Amino acid sequence: MNFQDRKIVIFLIGLPLAVLIFFIGVYVGGGKSYGPSDDGNDEKSITKDQFGPYWKAWHILDEKFVEAASSTPEKKLYGSIQGLASSFGDPYTVFFPPVESKQFEEDIAGNFEGVGMEIGIKDKQLQVVTPIKNSPAERAGVKTGDFILKIDDKSTVDMSVDAAVKLIRGKGGTTVKILFFTKGASKPVERSIVRDVINIPTLETSTKPGGIFVIRLYSFTAQSHNLFRNALREFVTSGNHKLILDLRGNPGGYLDAAWDMASWFLPTGTTVVTEDFGKNGSPTVYRSKGYNIFNKNLRMYILVDGGSASASEILAGALKENGVAKLVGTKTFGKGSVQQLIPITSDTSLKVTIARWLTPDGHNLSHDGLEPDYKVEPTEKDFQDKNDVVLNKAVELLTKEF
Repeated sequence: MNFQDRKIVIFLIGLPLAVLIFFIGVYVGGGKSYGPSDDGNDEKSITKDQFGPYWKAWHILDEKFVEAASSTPEKKLYGSIQGLASSFGDPYTVFFPPVESKQFEEDIAGNFEGVGMEIGIKDKQLQVVTPIKNSPAERAGVKTGDFILKIDDKSTVDMSVDAAVKLIRGKGGTTVKILFFTKGASKPVERSIVRDVINIPTLETSTKPGGIFVIRLYSFTAQSHNLFRNALREFVTSGNHKLILDLRGNPGGYLDAAWDMASWFLPTGTTVVTEDFGKNGSPTVYRSKGYNIFNKNLRMYILVDGGSASASEILAGALKENGVAKLVGTKTFGKGSVQQLIPITSDTSLKVTIARWLTPDGHNLSHDGLEPDYKVEPTEKDFQDKNDVVLNKAVELLTKEF
């Protein structure tokens, strides 16, 4: 699939929503017609006879259910498609009825209000990937890795990410109650969080003693690659060759941004990431654009944690496996799949996972995540004392190297 084949080249890797869903690439497309096979020759199709049980159940529900009249044919049809999508067992393959479809389009356009936290499914449990800096969620004490047990007294058991987002997002100034459970805690904690307009920070720079330059990247936005280039220029002109890239709590964003950033460190043609379509097509390999401005004197560490996902994992994986940098912190979230948004009717759509992202060494990011070279896990006391043991470890390692 080349760029001309793409209906929309969005490549969102962790699009910030009201409560931010993160999915590593969204295409918008459509075109084919689908339906039952008359002869059953297509092994992927279902014959009219095989479809009989569905219609039998439809009619029984119509006849027997005590309030069958309350369910319109349209509602039943949409519910059927939602069930079909969920049967694939992928939390990111979702059918959007009209209201949800319109809401999702608004999210893509960047119009959202909410509490400011990225959420995902981990081991079949709704979990916080990361709270956004200076967001209502962060101010309320929400942490990376927190499990979400209830939303306004509604259990999240078997709840999809999209359903949770629908419940959590809302108008600024309104309140949502969420029951969280933090690993190691004795009991869950309910937090009442006031929704607000979410402003996503992008990048900050700082320095540490010993000529160490630090780039903190919060998200991969459409402009982040330009900001990253400026930060690298600042690093180069400083005359230093010790660099820390902090990707902790970075849930992702645009693939193009991660691809461009990796290209500053890798020779032309070096693999950054592979888009694997499985049996549905040949893989697409994204290779370095070859900016490659650094020599072998560069010493680089990347900070990661359970909130580092999608685009963060692509960038960290590319630089780790190509020998440019080492990782410090805890295992990354493990999110590397591509969704295509396909119109079903004029006001409904289907978001379906069509590919997986593989690191240069072939690791499936969705299954594996990234293990740090140096595992450093902050304690609750470290958080309370604002003792950044992960950053301190990277500084220690860079200081020892020279």
